[in-house]
Amino acid sequence: MSSPSHLNKIKKLRELTGVGYGDCNIAIKECGGDIEESIKYLRIRGFAKAGKKMERIANDGLICVHEENNKLSIIEINCETDFAAKNLEFLNFSENLSKLCFEVKGDLNNLKKKKMKDGNTVEDNVINLISKIGEKITIRRCNFFDNNKCMNFPYVHAAIKKNIGKLGVVVSIESTKFNQQIEDFGHKLAMHIAASNPLAIEINQLDKKMLEKENEIISEELKNSGKSDNIIEKISTGKLEKFKQENALINQIWIMDPKKKVKDVISELGKENSIAIKDFVRYKVGE
Repeated sequence: MSSPSHLNKIKKLRELTGVGYGDCNIAIKECGGDIEESIKYLRIRGFAKAGKKMERIANDGLICVHEENNKLSIIEINCETDFAAKNLEFLNFSENLSKLCFEVKGDLNNLKKKKMKDGNTVEDNVINLISKIGEKITIRRCNFFDNNKCMNFPYVHAAIKKNIGKLGVVVSIESTKFNQQIEDFGHKLAMHIAASNPLAIEINQLDKKMLEKENEIISEELKNSGKSDNIIEKISTGKLEKFKQENALINQIWIMDPKKKVKDVISELGKENSIAIKDFVRYKVGE
């Protein structure tokens, strides 16, 4: 006789895939009760052609930040529409998930298996919420910032509730001595990152494959310009350098004062205290 838990998983799998009871029962048994693996199992065998809700695109949702004692977590939870993102159940679920994300220090695999207040795992409650709201829901990514010798600064743009919105940033700053001036800079830097979308802290940290691809695009654009190869090479080099400057955080124009770059502000603050940007993340829903 099947346990209530097993029967409940079969019900959820049927809701997600539209596949019959017998095949769902076999899939659940073969995959040790893992719903996501069961969906894959059915798809591989041709039972679930489209996976129904789980195969739709979920590119809306919320970014949530949780903060305690200068430690921070940030998480992106996706749904399909802005309407669902504003649903009270989705909002409450996202807020509770954000707290759990902090507890597991941003470990996504552990988070999915973590139990919530109702005794269900996060993974199970995602499926329950899909059934209630009628949209695909996924936990896309998360991160954690410890407070080891650093101060962490969060920013959520156009927050619908404290630390919840569609665009979130956390930046970590190291200094020999924190004062109000550095704290003000940290908060402004988080806003700068939200607006300027840097891809790395320094030029030498930019992804090499991305730079190669960008260089190919630039070269292709100039291919039919009629210019000599020598001139094309010089223009390509200049354009690539500009791309690097625009996408490395410390080389970007400081949004609070266009006459300065971020590294200039750091140099000014560093006259009294050593200061460095250690890390940052920028999450924008669906990006």
